[in-house]
Amino acid sequence: MGFGIPQDYKEAAKWYKLAVEQGDAQAQYNLGTMYAKGEGVIQDDNEAVRLYKLAVEQGYAEAQFKLGGKFFRGEGVPLDHKKAIRLYKLAATQAHAAAQAILGSIYEYGKNVPQDYAEALKWYRLGADNGQQNAQLALGLMYALGKGMPQDRFEGIKWIRLAAEQGHNISQNALGSFYEAGSGVLQDNVMAHMWFNISAANGSEGAISDRDNLAKNMTSVNISKAQSMARKCLESNYKKCGH
Repeated sequence: MGFGIPQDYKEAAKWYKLAVEQGDAQAQYNLGTMYAKGEGVIQDDNEAVRLYKLAVEQGYAEAQFKLGGKFFRGEGVPLDHKKAIRLYKLAATQAHAAAQAILGSIYEYGKNVPQDYAEALKWYRLGADNGQQNAQLALGLMYALGKGMPQDRFEGIKWIRLAAEQGHNISQNALGSFYEAGSGVLQDNVMAHMWFNISAANGSEGAISDRDNLAKNMTSVNISKAQSMARKCLESNYKKCGH
């Protein structure tokens, strides 16, 4: 449902096509996405790319990001990592947080570019400052592991916690692991179990085994306490997560 009326992709496509004829960049992007997904129109990667390119020519950041992804993966266009990175950077310089996070990953792991931790940190920090959860986790791990900088587990935990408190289940699982190991935080099995349990509730399969393995070394009293804390954390929308 949208705006109190039934969702109708065919009707939406009709109006987007009219707006595209007027040169509207958002309509070009939206219609391109409908062609990419086959929503209300016959799926057509070539038409999706054509429309994305029109929006890119007008500086539309989301289109730059999506087209960058298509060039990076070779979807509907020839594989071209240089074009992909150029498009990602165009979006990232417009504060597109997901593009910033992807650029960080590209440079951290040297994906078709020379590995460059300083460049990775630059893009991760921009994305993290914009609230992008993958960037916050990645930045936190770089601090915690000392990749490209002196190791600083406390700073690392700060960024990982920010992502965890936004519901990012991978960060929640990571935070549980730091509590279990006592790395950057005081060792605390109850807190570790709480974060593993929350991560599992949010869909992390790995967190289920982490939680259950940890529980083998905990008393029933502490397990019950951790479960109660996890419920309070979720019910408070991550405002009350701890002892």
